[in-house]
Amino acid sequence: MKVIIRTDASIEIGSGHVMRCLTVAKNLRLNGCEVIFWMQDLPGNLIDYVNSEGFRNIFEAEQADLYIIDHYGIDKEWESKIRVFTNKIAVIDDLANRKHDCELLLDQNVLPYFESRYDGLVSDTCVKLLGPKFLIMRDEFINERRLLRKRQEKIENLLVFMGGSDPTNETIKILEALEDFQFKRVDVVVGNGNIYKSRIREICEEQGYYYHCQINYMAKLMQQADFAIGAGGSTTWERCYVGLPSSSTIVASNQMEGTEYVAELGLVINLGWHSDVTSETYKQLLKNVKLKDISKRGLTLTQNEQPNAWVYKILELIK
Repeated sequence: MKVIIRTDASIEIGSGHVMRCLTVAKNLRLNGCEVIFWMQDLPGNLIDYVNSEGFRNIFEAEQADLYIIDHYGIDKEWESKIRVFTNKIAVIDDLANRKHDCELLLDQNVLPYFESRYDGLVSDTCVKLLGPKFLIMRDEFINERRLLRKRQEKIENLLVFMGGSDPTNETIKILEALEDFQFKRVDVVVGNGNIYKSRIREICEEQGYYYHCQINYMAKLMQQADFAIGAGGSTTWERCYVGLPSSSTIVASNQMEGTEYVAELGLVINLGWHSDVTSETYKQLLKNVKLKDISKRGLTLTQNEQPNAWVYKILELIK
C-alpha cells in the first residue's frame, strides 16, 4: 500500500508536524506500507533529515492508496482537489478551525470539549480519533515509559527544549537566566531549523552544558531530567507521557488554548505568551517552582492500554 504524507517544516512553521509524521510513517512502514513525504523546500525544512530516516520526498502529487495531511494551511478545498490521486484521506489536526474532506481525523489534544470540537467540520461518516488515548508517540517514549523512575522534588538535572526552530529565541533567554543557578546537569536541545544554534552551542560550551542538535534520543533526556523548560505543542504530551514536570511558554497562537487548559489540569506550569516572558521570568520559575504531583497527573492522563492505537485505525482505511 502506498501512503503519501503532506506536511511541512520551516523556521516559521517549526518541526513538530514533520516529527510526528515521521512516527506515523515508521509505524505504517512496519506494517508493510510504502510511505513517501511531500514537503516544500522552505527555509528550515527537514527534507534531508526525513531522507536520512529512509523516506523519499516528492514535490507534486502522485497516485496513492492514502494521503495523510498534517498541515494548518490545508483545508477541505485542497483535500477535495487531491481526490483525483487517492480514494482515502486522513487528517492530523490540532486546531478544529476549518472543514476537512477526509475519512479519518486524528487530534491527540485535550480540551474541555475535545470529543465534540470537530462536529460540523467533518462528515458524519468520518472516523474521529480524539484525545490522549490516541497520542502519537515515538518508540523511544514508549520504551522509556516502561522504565519510569520516581521523580524527586529537587531539580538537579534540567532539560531545555523550546521546539525545533525556536523562532522567538526562548533558549537564549533561558541560558541568560541560568547564569544565577548551579545544576548537576543541564541539557539544551535545538533543531536544525534554529537560526541561533551556533550561539547557543557556544554558550553551552562556555558554561559546561550539554548541547544537542536534531536528536533521536529525546525520551532518554526527558527520563533523566527532573524538570524541563519547554514550549507548548506536541512536546507537552511527550513530557507528560514520561512523567517529566515542565513549564510551557506559548510561542505560537495555536498553542494558547491547549496550554492554558493543560495548565488548569495541573499538567504544566504555563508561563504565558512568549513576548511577556523574559529571562527574569525563567529565573523566578526556577527559584519558586513546586514539582509536587505534576509528574503523577501527566502519567495518569496519558495512560493507555495500547500505545499508538491510531495505527490500526489508519490501516483499516486501506486494507
